Amino acid sequence: MAKTKEQLLNILDQFQLDEKVVSAEPFGNGHINDTLKVTNEKGEIKYVLQRINHLIFTNVDMLQNNIHVVTTHIRKKLEEKGETDIDRKVLTFLPTKDGKKYYFDGDSYWRVCLFIPRSKSYEEVTPELSYEAGKAFGDFQTMLSDIPEGTLGETIPDFHNMEFRLKQLRDAVATNAAGRVAEVQYYLDEIEKRLEEVKDLVEEIEKRAEAMCIQERLYREGQLKKRTNHCDTKVNNMMFDADNDKVLCVIDLDTVMPGFVLSDIGDFIRTGANTGAEDDENLDNVNVNMEIFKAYTRGYMEKAKAFLTPTEIKLLPYGGRLLTYMQTVRFLTDYINGDTYYKIHSPKHNLIRTKAQFKLLQSLEAHAEEMDQFMNQWL
Repeated sequence: MAKTKEQLLNILDQFQLDEKVVSAEPFGNGHINDTLKVTNEKGEIKYVLQRINHLIFTNVDMLQNNIHVVTTHIRKKLEEKGETDIDRKVLTFLPTKDGKKYYFDGDSYWRVCLFIPRSKSYEEVTPELSYEAGKAFGDFQTMLSDIPEGTLGETIPDFHNMEFRLKQLRDAVATNAAGRVAEVQYYLDEIEKRLEEVKDLVEEIEKRAEAMCIQERLYREGQLKKRTNHCDTKVNNMMFDADNDKVLCVIDLDTVMPGFVLSDIGDFIRTGANTGAEDDENLDNVNVNMEIFKAYTRGYMEKAKAFLTPTEIKLLPYGGRLLTYMQTVRFLTDYINGDTYYKIHSPKHNLIRTKAQFKLLQSLEAHAEEMDQFMNQWL
């Protein structure tokens, strides 16, 4: 439900703001939460107001506690290192007037953080930005590596649990709610070629299932630890200094939770090192950009190597294959279920996404040996 200007100003009045504000207008291009920029009487952006999507983040108390723990921990680490201008290097969330971490207006959950001045973000990925992103996410994980296990909750349970995602797919295939399992879909690859049936994609996924559940098995065997991860490592989830183009801080902290380090390198490879679009219909466009992979990995290892185990380092390239495989499974599951989770722009959108992700997976598999050899320099 859209809010009027008066309603938004009333919501803002519930928080401990340092100065009078006069407007709140849509800001950015996020797909989950509603984000608004908040300006003062001089027209300066001072705060960011967000309506939390509580349909996805169902435990708002846990969500906001996670964010409070993480931002407080990072702030302490920056202070210990003698950093200055810290309000630009970690997100600062403001409490409500009654000391809470969010405000509930009877309909929606809201939070406010300081706007970071003289900052900018990027959407396009280059090797140079990938290197900076790798350092930023590596540093982010390093600063949070000593948070005691059990401190943070899973804001989206089983978010990057491959065994769980495969169960969802198998349940979807068994139920066949939308009658799509045996459907034959045609696509225009060089304009007129036939693509495999949906069930062929399921078979390809099942062939890889055992190999793609390594991290859960290693965790149960005590060979892999759970770390504090960002879980959404895209280049637009960090703010850059407008003055020198260096990363100021990592943002979009909703998915920060316990998991395996493979997630944070894997998701960047999946999104940033893809030469095509996530929903590219021309599969010839979709391949892994090894220059991006190497730049991100080099930056990441500069910051993260100190806390990583040899097992984790060895598995990092596998993280790219794992997260791409996982997203293939998730898109296909949603398609079979009748498009109940992801927003679609055409009836076959999730199937198009599935095929594009699977093509990227095949490219990653073809470059697996080269990626593994690249990692050997840190072992």
